[in-house]
Amino acid sequence: MSFQKRLTSGEFVVLAEMNTPKGVDISELVTNARRIKGRVDAVIVPDMDNGIMRMSALAGGVLMHQQGVESIIHVYCRDRNRMALQGDILAAHVLGIQNLVVVHGEEMAKGDHRDAKLVDDLDELELLGAIQSLQKGVDMAGFDLIGSPSFTVGCTMAPSADDAAFDKELSLARKKIEAGAQFIITPPVYNLNRFSAAMDAFKKLGVPIIPTVFLIKSVGIARYISTYEPGAHISEDVIKRIRKASDTEMECLRIAGETVASLKEVAQGVHIITLGWEYRLPKILDYAGI
Repeated sequence: MSFQKRLTSGEFVVLAEMNTPKGVDISELVTNARRIKGRVDAVIVPDMDNGIMRMSALAGGVLMHQQGVESIIHVYCRDRNRMALQGDILAAHVLGIQNLVVVHGEEMAKGDHRDAKLVDDLDELELLGAIQSLQKGVDMAGFDLIGSPSFTVGCTMAPSADDAAFDKELSLARKKIEAGAQFIITPPVYNLNRFSAAMDAFKKLGVPIIPTVFLIKSVGIARYISTYEPGAHISEDVIKRIRKASDTEMECLRIAGETVASLKEVAQGVHIITLGWEYRLPKILDYAGI
C-alpha cells in the first residue's frame, strides 16, 4: 500500500530519513535503502540539509524508487527561485516521485558553502500555493501546463521553546494546511508525556501528525540537545539510562525503538532520523516491533 493510501486510511506510517552522498558514490545509500525495504512506508530525502552541498534530493528520490522504496523529497526556497522550484517539482512527478515535504531551509552560517547566496524567492506558504497551482494545471505566471502533476504534500513545524512559540507554530501550521499541506511532521520528540499533552492541540489541525524520533547517540549529544534545543525536555532519567548502560550504542537504539513503539499509541506515524547511522535503522525497527 502506498504512503498516500496509508495516510488517508488512518494507518500508522513509518518514515526513515536518508541523506544523499556528498559525491557520486551511492553504494552506502543504496545498501541502507535495501536494509529497510518492506519495513518502512517511505524514505524522506533531504535536499542539502544543514547547508551541506550534496547530491540533490531529486536524484535521491529516484534512487529510492530504483530500490523499490517509496520516497518523499524535501523542497524549499533557500537555493532556488520560483522557476527552478516549479521545474524540479514537475520533474519529480515525471520521475515517479509522488510525495513532497515543504520545509524551511537552514541558514548557511553552519554549512560548508558559507559564501553561497540565499535565494528565498518564495516562502513556505507561497511554495505550497505554487504546488497546488501546478496540480491544477497552471504555473505561477498563470500559464497552462501540458499535463499536471499530482502529489501528497506535507510540511514541518519548528521546535518551540515555550507555549507562546508553540501557539505561533500552530497558527502557522493552520496556514500551511490552508495552502495545501496534507500532513505535518513535528520536531523530535524526547518527552512522550509532553508530546501526548500537545496532541489535543495537534488534532484540531485536522491532518495526520507525524512526530520525529531523533536517534540520540551518546550522553554528550543528549546533554547538548537538552541545553541548546528549544523545548527538547530530555529527562534526566533518559540521560542516566544512557550513561549507565554497559553498551551505550545499543541502549540508544533501544530508546529510539521504544519511542517509536510508544508513539504508535498517540500519533499516525513516525519520522526516524539517525544522521549517519542509517545502517542501524533495522535494529531500531526491531526494538519498535516493526
